[in-house]
Amino acid sequence: MSNNDLIVSLDIGTSKIRVIIGEISNGAINIIGVGSSDSDGIRKGAIVDIDQTVQSIRNAVDHAERMVGIGISEVYVGIAGNHIALQSNHGVVAVSNEDREIGEEDIERVLQAAKVVALPPEREIIGLVPKQYLVDGLSGIQDPRGMIGVRLEVECTIITGTKAAIHNLMRCVEKAGLRISGVILMSLASGMMALTKDEKMMGTVLADVGAGATTLAIFEGGSLAAVSTLPIGGDYVTSDICYGLKTQTEHAEKIKLKYGCARIEDAAEDQKFKVMRVGSNVEKEFSQLDLANIIEPRMQEIFQMIRQEVKRLGYLDKINGYVLTGGSVSLPSVLPLAQFELESNVRVAVPDYIGVRDPSFSSGVGMIQYVSKHVRTRGATGVKRPSKTKSTGSTASKPGIVEWFKNMFKEFI
Repeated sequence: MSNNDLIVSLDIGTSKIRVIIGEISNGAINIIGVGSSDSDGIRKGAIVDIDQTVQSIRNAVDHAERMVGIGISEVYVGIAGNHIALQSNHGVVAVSNEDREIGEEDIERVLQAAKVVALPPEREIIGLVPKQYLVDGLSGIQDPRGMIGVRLEVECTIITGTKAAIHNLMRCVEKAGLRISGVILMSLASGMMALTKDEKMMGTVLADVGAGATTLAIFEGGSLAAVSTLPIGGDYVTSDICYGLKTQTEHAEKIKLKYGCARIEDAAEDQKFKVMRVGSNVEKEFSQLDLANIIEPRMQEIFQMIRQEVKRLGYLDKINGYVLTGGSVSLPSVLPLAQFELESNVRVAVPDYIGVRDPSFSSGVGMIQYVSKHVRTRGATGVKRPSKTKSTGSTASKPGIVEWFKNMFKEFI
């Protein structure tokens, strides 16, 4: 990468769509712009209305553009959902150079060879994550460039998803007037930001508790071992508050964010607030303790479901801890409740950058970190410098989906 590349990440969530602009300066990342908008057209992490989603993306992009004063033309898009699947594969090629030195072309060819795998017609490859390279049988190599050998092999994890989900996501981004620089699995991006090298080696569950869904990523042996999505999240807590206090969803969300507490024993009975109830023009007073009595059972259920899912995947005895991230874990007292329910070491991961110090930004920041480390950008950096006309219009040339998929894996080396 050049000294001052700009990378834009697009995180399309159930409650919010977030655009984060990161500047890479001499290898260091600076977050220079953030834009967000309410997410309309998304239910439980899946796109259910393309037009509403397109408008939400445009709103988030406009917000980020106004904040920094630049026009955004290209983005890296995060993808998640219960349609994501992992499978292991192996690729082998002969080193092409006469002097037997392994170069970029050899790595690209071995990754292309590993991509040859039988898939059902409704599934498509999203990405390829190398676990290790082997040079003439010598294993454990992370970067074989410059080494001498005859045979180059790679053991990798292939990430696949359903064509419908992938193409609907890409369709929304393109209709919003943006080009797609790459599609990145959210679990990998969050893992880049949230987990240490040792945590990935020893076995850790990364739980991203969002509004409409909870995404689990299990890391073991230094790489991503399993992913899963549970259809439950912070929206269920808001819904419980709606019914419990008999108020509108909008009010319930505000009350949750301002007065919410995840444990009954930590809630203050003397902290009062008033709620306008449905079908009445009279406000009723409640305490934080009343609210905690509604929130705690649902948060308990979320953590119990996380533990059950890890057990179902066969990793309950192999992992050494949990790392929580996502907007729904920012409630007070979530950490002690999670430690009790998960019966393990638990911590909350928060991005360490000014302006995004909140668990809800973990995926977007992680995508920027992932791109800066793993993706070699060639030319375009995803952002146009200030100009009189905005670059989010239809003037930007947008490559077709087929052409994009043909060229996608040249980026991930």
